[in-house]
Amino acid sequence: MDLRLERSVALVTAAGAGIGLAVVEALVREGARVCAADRDLARLAGIQAVDALEADLLAAGAGARIVEQTVERHGRVDLLVNCLGGPSGREDGFLALDDDAWGAAFERNFMGTVRATRAAIPHMQRQGGGSIVTIASDLARQPDPRFVDYAAAKAALLSLSKSLSIEFGPLIRANVVSPGPTRTPGLVAHFDDTVGPALGISGEEAMRRYVQEVRTMPSDRLGTPEEVANVVVFLASGAAAQATGSEWVVDGGVRKQA
Repeated sequence: MDLRLERSVALVTAAGAGIGLAVVEALVREGARVCAADRDLARLAGIQAVDALEADLLAAGAGARIVEQTVERHGRVDLLVNCLGGPSGREDGFLALDDDAWGAAFERNFMGTVRATRAAIPHMQRQGGGSIVTIASDLARQPDPRFVDYAAAKAALLSLSKSLSIEFGPLIRANVVSPGPTRTPGLVAHFDDTVGPALGISGEEAMRRYVQEVRTMPSDRLGTPEEVANVVVFLASGAAAQATGSEWVVDGGVRKQA
C-alpha cells in the first residue's frame, strides 16, 4: 500500500498541538509539503518541510488568508485537514446555554472549518482535484448531554462533509475522521488539574477509571494523536482513492452499536 505524498501540498488547521500537530508530523514523514496554521507555533519550530502560518483561525478572513498563503508559497493545495475545534469546558447542560454559547460553539467547531474549506475548494477545482479531511468526534453520533453544543456542531460536520463529497466529486474527496477519547495535552491537563483533584486521585488514575468505567473502551486505553493522524494520512493518499463521503472512527471501540 503506497501512502507516499511527495508531490502533495497540505494545509492543516489547529496544527500547533494534539491531533493537528500529529497530522503535520505524519504528513511530513510521507513526503508532503505542509503549511501548518495556528496561533501558537512553538511546537512546529524546526520541523522540516513545514511552513508555519500564524493565524487566529476564528478571526474574520483567516481561513481564506491561510489558503492563499499556501497557494502563494507552493502553487497549489492538494489536501486540507480541518482540525480546528474543541469543547468549551462547560458541562452544565442544554438549559444553561444561551444564544451566545451556541454561537461560540459553532464558530469554533463548524464555521472555522466552513471558511477554510470554502476558500480551498476553488483552488482544488482549478488544479484538477484535491482531498478534504475533517476531524469530528465520536460525540457526533453518541452525544453526551454535558457537551450538547460541541456534539451538535461535530454532527453538523458529518453532514457537511457528505454534502461536499456529492457536490464536488469526483474531483474532490471529502471524508471525516471521528476520534474517541484521545490522549491530547488538553485532555491530560483536564484530568490532571480538574477531574483527578475532584476525585482525590491522580490524573492518570482518573483517566484509567474513565476508560474502564465511564466509556468502557474495549481497547482499554486512550487513543493517541498519532493513531488518528495515521488514518488522516491514509485518507489523503491514493490508497484511499475510492473513499469519499465517509466517516472513519478511531475510538477504541467506544461506539458499540452497528
